[in-house]
Amino acid sequence: MDTVHDVVVVGAGPVGLAAARMLGRRGFSVLVLERWPEPYPRPRAVHFDDEIGRVFQGLGLAGPVKAISEAVPDHYEWRNAAGESLVRIDWSGLGPGGWPTASFFSQPDLEKVLAEAVEAMPEVTLLRGAEVVGVEERAEDVLVTYTAVGHRSARARFVIGCDGANSFVREHLGVGWHDQGFFYDWLIVDTIPLDERDWSPQNWQLCDPARPTTIVSGGPGRRRWEFMRLPGETREELNTAEKAWELLGPWGRTPENSRLERHAVYTFAARWADRWNRGRLAIAGDAAHQMPPFAGQGLCSGLRDVANLCWKLDRVLRGESAFALLDTYTSERRAHLQHAIAMSVELGRVICVLDERQAADRDRRMIAGGADPARVLPVSALPVLGDGVLADSPATSTLRGTLAPQFPVGRAGQRALLDDATGDGAVLLTLDEVSEDFDGRAFTIGTDLRDPDGAWARWFEAHRLRAVFIRPDHYIFGAVTDLADTKELVARYRDLVTTATGEPISCV
Repeated sequence: MDTVHDVVVVGAGPVGLAAARMLGRRGFSVLVLERWPEPYPRPRAVHFDDEIGRVFQGLGLAGPVKAISEAVPDHYEWRNAAGESLVRIDWSGLGPGGWPTASFFSQPDLEKVLAEAVEAMPEVTLLRGAEVVGVEERAEDVLVTYTAVGHRSARARFVIGCDGANSFVREHLGVGWHDQGFFYDWLIVDTIPLDERDWSPQNWQLCDPARPTTIVSGGPGRRRWEFMRLPGETREELNTAEKAWELLGPWGRTPENSRLERHAVYTFAARWADRWNRGRLAIAGDAAHQMPPFAGQGLCSGLRDVANLCWKLDRVLRGESAFALLDTYTSERRAHLQHAIAMSVELGRVICVLDERQAADRDRRMIAGGADPARVLPVSALPVLGDGVLADSPATSTLRGTLAPQFPVGRAGQRALLDDATGDGAVLLTLDEVSEDFDGRAFTIGTDLRDPDGAWARWFEAHRLRAVFIRPDHYIFGAVTDLADTKELVARYRDLVTTATGEPISCV
């Protein structure tokens, strides 16, 4: 007989496992189907930022994730062939999300943390060696057929495709692509150094037209090099262990002082699907978009996807919101993602220059700009969500749809980051007591929540705010400069998420 679940997640990479944990923690039955019988043991993604650290914190995995990652102690630098700095991006210290601005890890280690967490949950079943071969949308459910010791099937109220760039779920949706036409082949070489060495700066790019090269951390105890394929080279010539050692040679890396963990040629692309959800189906992560790795936002974007989708799906599955709420997943995330892709592409255009004259022109321009990202890179605005669950009026337009900070607070005599003190769900933060308590989810800075570092007071003052309304995914629904407008702000949120409220969608 078919098994019955609230949600089937296709794909057990970090995005799929995170989605399963988010939904399992909300009490839903989740089946995760992964085509490969064992986790892939080689490195792939290596970076997450402070926003994504906050996502891991919300999954209850702050400690285990910090244990397998390392924070960047300095800057992310881009140099020309002469060693001159073209751009310096400060990655040191804590970001506004309360986590290190940038952290590096090895993907197998992260997947192990996530897999162990979901396997310990009674609400979640992780089934490996189960390739999805059919998705049939029906009036009251989705029938998912998969191979696992023969053909099996499961019924679900909703299906999330986190099944990578060649997504089966996306193919079933039949959606098109918006492609930026940015394609370059790079050889990725992951190593484990066997010697002691100070890597400073820890992460940088060599913008040398003779061979553009990336040198970054691969997580604790690992280093990664990425080498651009040159004209006249084939992918097959580039993707050998012998070629990897040849390219590592000038960097002092040899079989005597390093272990070669992986070498693979990737084609960097910049594109996104036209639509990310329809009916009872949605896609996330690489199934919905791909981007060059130069800004380190590939995995981050996928985890933002499921953070956005899962709080809305929670409401729909419970019958608190209509299916139409899920359409804001596509409209919000697709627009937001384009900032990450634009930044990645612009950084790619800095490094992927093989013409010496063009490289010299680039170098002069960027050096004249003082290597300041705000001056030498055209993408500088804060990423903002597209149309969706966002306030219209009254609201501060500069903050609406941006990520809220997570400064420390004090509560019950304990110091904690905001989310740990307030818990899951939407939150109203104010500088003064208000009669609108938002079902107990309103907190006043200074009384309900202490401001031990004064960071919240400075932030409210800098934006001339009296109250800010933060969604469950930590993005700002809206903010007001007059406390009298708070009631209208909360009412507008309720209206947007509960319009045309439906019955809980069943799977019977």
